[in-house]
Amino acid sequence: MSAAISPFEAAAGPTAGMHGVADVRLIRRDGQTALADLRQVSPLRVLFPTAAAGDPFTAALVATSGGLVGGDSLTVDLQVAERASGLFVAQAAEKVYRSTGADGRIDIRLSVGAGGWLEFLPQETILFDNARLCRATDIRVAPSGRLLAGEMLVFGRTARGERMAHGLVRDAWRIRRADRLVWADALHLEGDIARHLDDPAGFGGCHAAATLALVVDDPAPFLPILRAGLDCPDVRFGATIVNGILLARWLSGNAKSLRRAFGTAWGELRAAAGGWPKTLPRLWHI
Repeated sequence: MSAAISPFEAAAGPTAGMHGVADVRLIRRDGQTALADLRQVSPLRVLFPTAAAGDPFTAALVATSGGLVGGDSLTVDLQVAERASGLFVAQAAEKVYRSTGADGRIDIRLSVGAGGWLEFLPQETILFDNARLCRATDIRVAPSGRLLAGEMLVFGRTARGERMAHGLVRDAWRIRRADRLVWADALHLEGDIARHLDDPAGFGGCHAAATLALVVDDPAPFLPILRAGLDCPDVRFGATIVNGILLARWLSGNAKSLRRAFGTAWGELRAAAGGWPKTLPRLWHI
């Protein structure tokens, strides 16, 4: 089933701001993964490019608005059913523009069934100075299901020499395994963000950060693979296992270096844990 709704139909009243929706459900049918349901509301669109050789069923998430302003919200709900496999990749970096006071919101829900594989590969979220963003990522993984998910934050338009000095960033994660909460984490920066970015006990002068989570039945064999793959002197990196979840984080003063390190680690893990090629999707390199 597929539905596309105009922004005028999506409006829930006189409140300002767009509410984009992307709901996708993949199932196993006739021995292969197939699209079961699709609902999309502008400014979110879901495209289905031909998967690269050896890759799972691929969906590209596109934000046609070019970014979020105060009051905008996006809801992304991606489901991979039992024994199905799906790669969801962002078409471009997400921009969060300066706000006059209202928060932008992104809600992400990821669900993978028994024996399934869900890969959620975003690109950078670029936070303009005085941007306000609240993002929540809720993940549910069934026993024997596998998931690789991540995110990247860039504090400011660093290519133009801008750093995010003020605003709001709240980025919260919840991961449930077999309906049991196994990891919860939240980053909350508000007000004088530059102070937290510069603080040696905070970001230590870095203005780009990334998080990666691998959920599999036994993550221990993948931790040394992840640690061995890092070779980037201007990126700070750490990885560990918490309640059976493999977690990795990066910090850097160079957003391009962080992206490169993140992408290298992603390729290693998708190959080792999922049996997919180390090469990332073409959209990642555009």
